[in-house]
Amino acid sequence: MIAPQAFRDPAVAKKILAAIANITTQPWTLMEVCGGQTHSIIKHGIDQLLPEQIRLIHGPGCPVCVTPLAYIDKALAIAAQPNIIFCSFGDMLRVPGSHQDLLGLKAQGADIRIVYSPLDAIKIAQQNPEREVVFFAVGFETTAPLTALTATQARKLNLKNFSLLACHVLVPPVMRALLNSPQNQVQGFLAAGHVCTIMGIGEYLPVAAQYHIPIVVTGFEPVDVLQGIYQCIAQLESGRFEVENAYSRVARNEGNPTAQQAMREVFVTTDRSWRGMGEIAQSGLTLSPDFDAWNAEKRFNVETIKTVEPKACRSGEVLQGLIKPAQCPEFGTSCTPEHPLGATMVSTEGACAAYYRYRRLNT
Repeated sequence: MIAPQAFRDPAVAKKILAAIANITTQPWTLMEVCGGQTHSIIKHGIDQLLPEQIRLIHGPGCPVCVTPLAYIDKALAIAAQPNIIFCSFGDMLRVPGSHQDLLGLKAQGADIRIVYSPLDAIKIAQQNPEREVVFFAVGFETTAPLTALTATQARKLNLKNFSLLACHVLVPPVMRALLNSPQNQVQGFLAAGHVCTIMGIGEYLPVAAQYHIPIVVTGFEPVDVLQGIYQCIAQLESGRFEVENAYSRVARNEGNPTAQQAMREVFVTTDRSWRGMGEIAQSGLTLSPDFDAWNAEKRFNVETIKTVEPKACRSGEVLQGLIKPAQCPEFGTSCTPEHPLGATMVSTEGACAAYYRYRRLNT
């Protein structure tokens, strides 16, 4: 077992940086699709240590940030109803909806509780049989298996006072959307290692082949990120476009078949709107008709809620790598972690939050 601190070893990082400099002969633009990687890059100044020809841009890798505005408003509509206990991960409480956030609604008296697992919400439902308990299930392929397990458990228990507001999203479709955009700047991807612990690398293979673009699966520590950058640049410089697993200590190429099966049993794919980015075909997971009894959208009749993104917030451009957070005129002024205009300033994985925390005084 390699000690965790080895992946923050400055001597190792310097060796990889030197290796990157030695193989870089022309400009390249890489995008990481992982909020954890974004924070590692900004916190440790990785983007500032690379050769000037290499530009890192930040993609839609923060699950809280890409949760569509309509689902925040659906959550608010459900949580505001009487006799509801609304359960959510903590980050979601401060994400702005059209008019307020869940934390503000909680301050007004709504029973909104932070949980660390959807299974905690199952326990709350069992302890409160006279009330409706709803869990707000968001995230990428990483968190979807636990939501699937929760739905299966609710059905097994015939838990009639429990439901899920499910809004999971998938990474490969958004990568395709970015590459299809006329504004696309991405020449290579750093893919999130934790997604691949579930899904493996197979779904990236057709993306790399179709778009002639290297995809390197990597972790979140500085040495992980630098190794991913090195392998991506090595491919670009040699004209290759393959999927490589640079996080094999955790992510197996085949992923987790048990988790994949659980997802297939509970979810179906659907078109999904991404916050600030618009609708992306077959990029979401929703509960299958077999689980309609535990589908909060259907139970509380909020399926038709539509919203319009606020014009002042440019988080959609940040999520697409078109601008850096500090290029938004609202950054650090009318948009701060205390008073965010968009989710990228709220989440611990958001790019705007990373820049505010680590680079605000440099802008």
